[in-house]
Amino acid sequence: MGIRAAIEQNIKVLRLYGDSALVIYQLKGEWETRDPKLISYRKLVLELVDEFDDITFCYLRREENQMADALATLASLIQMNRFEVMRPIQISIYETPAHCYSIEEEGKDDHLWYQSIVQYVKNREYPRQATENDKRTLRRIVIEYVLDGEVLYKIGKDQNFYRGNSFFSSLWNAGSITH
Repeated sequence: MGIRAAIEQNIKVLRLYGDSALVIYQLKGEWETRDPKLISYRKLVLELVDEFDDITFCYLRREENQMADALATLASLIQMNRFEVMRPIQISIYETPAHCYSIEEEGKDDHLWYQSIVQYVKNREYPRQATENDKRTLRRIVIEYVLDGEVLYKIGKDQNFYRGNSFFSSLWNAGSITH
């Protein structure tokens, strides 16, 4: 429990954020607690609250809680023992989000790999020599692409748009993302 961890760290002023309106407003005393499981939970938390000089419970809507979800996912991936010192994670927040990472083309040839995708996205036409299996594969692949004018973007799992002929090459080596 995060409150116990704060007590162990001798934190005296705490602002606690939660994405459950029910729990937060019950802890603040604004809503009545009726569920027997939540009654004992609230009682425990209120006993722990006495360890702080000041504690504030803040409701955070789930839509505004993406950072906490990401940090919880990261925390679940880390294996630690209690004697290990955890170094802080540095997080940078930029004024304008990066929506597109440009990946440079690595080489040129007569028929670029993405020409079939562009042709299908633009005109719903298959390459001349395409078999039924090729056509089925192409239809499955094109849902991951967006054509903006003459520029083809691949939509990544992170919902960023990637441009160029080598989506799978390392973004760190692309030159558009600094180390």
